[in-house]
Amino acid sequence: MVEASIGQDEIIKFIRQRDYEFVRELGQGACGRTVLLYDQQIDQHFVCKKFTPYSEQNRKELFSNFVRETKILHQIYHQNVVRVFNYHLYPDQYAGFIIMEFVEGSDIDKYLTKSPELINELFLQTISGFRYLEINNILHRDIRPPNLMVNVDGNVKIIDFGFGKQVRETLDFDKSVSLNWWCELPNEFSDCVYDFKTEVYFVGKLFERIIHDNEIDQFKYKAMLGNMCERDPGARIQGFVDIEKEIQSDRFYVIGFSEEERTRYRNFADCIVEHIIKLANSAKYQDNMEKIQIRLENAYRSFMLEEYVPNSALIIRCIIDGSYYYKKNDFPVDAVEEFLHLLKSSSLEKKRIIFSNLHTRLDSITRYDPEKADMEDLPF
Repeated sequence: MVEASIGQDEIIKFIRQRDYEFVRELGQGACGRTVLLYDQQIDQHFVCKKFTPYSEQNRKELFSNFVRETKILHQIYHQNVVRVFNYHLYPDQYAGFIIMEFVEGSDIDKYLTKSPELINELFLQTISGFRYLEINNILHRDIRPPNLMVNVDGNVKIIDFGFGKQVRETLDFDKSVSLNWWCELPNEFSDCVYDFKTEVYFVGKLFERIIHDNEIDQFKYKAMLGNMCERDPGARIQGFVDIEKEIQSDRFYVIGFSEEERTRYRNFADCIVEHIIKLANSAKYQDNMEKIQIRLENAYRSFMLEEYVPNSALIIRCIIDGSYYYKKNDFPVDAVEEFLHLLKSSSLEKKRIIFSNLHTRLDSITRYDPEKADMEDLPF
């Protein structure tokens, strides 16, 4: 048997394509259609965004914007940002497709009209999502209620990066988009500037309007929101990283975590981060706190009499959904037991802080592309 060698720059083509069932159309515009698809093989729904502009005018530039959106989405992995799973680009026809996560739910303003008691939780999730975009130098640039979805599990999903931009230098903060904005514009627009402080402003104005329209009086972060809505960028907080730091610091102080509670959290977080070597780009954090606790309790029962967890994957998979490389041994059972005691004795607000901090720790773990890793294992 003679095996043909494959050169370094040679293109490897995978002929078999995945088949989807068409479910329904979700939207249609000047640049194409968005439809809902069903993958029977894995029993999952996906959104397919098809780019085929009807007008020949600026078609090349519009396709370039579509490719930019695809690239941005492909780098994102956060529980509060829509995920992209695959893409197909046809540059010669200025056409393409993005296969994305299906967010079954409603716009954030409609959701909070029905569930105003969740205003604080959804505000924190939104800040978390935009903080992640900020630390990855990604500007969304089209912040409005339809682009902040809330799924059926009550999780915020930031969608539609059609106007998104990855910031690489100072010039990238130029205001290069002009939309029909839905609120009073910040002062920096007169200087043709759009940066992360501008994103802060529009997120603040969005929540300010929702709170006003629904007469919500249980919002906890009124002082912070007022600062976010300052028209003068010099008086406004710098970005979402600073917002989250101030909120976390204030909430730890107000709610009151004892030194013992902090130690229980830190011991568990240290063990998790130590045992996950790297995460796949597509891996996401489990975001249902109740399910995480139930999974940890079930896992704990299976090794509670041991000194060390037989396989740390039993713990990691309770928190991570996706692929990862990990260290198997030496995860102390005591760390799991103490963390469960912490969760059981904590209020919903405390649990929210605990998992928010844990996600921040997990953000520091190296990511990898499973497809590239798999290519290294192919037999040629």
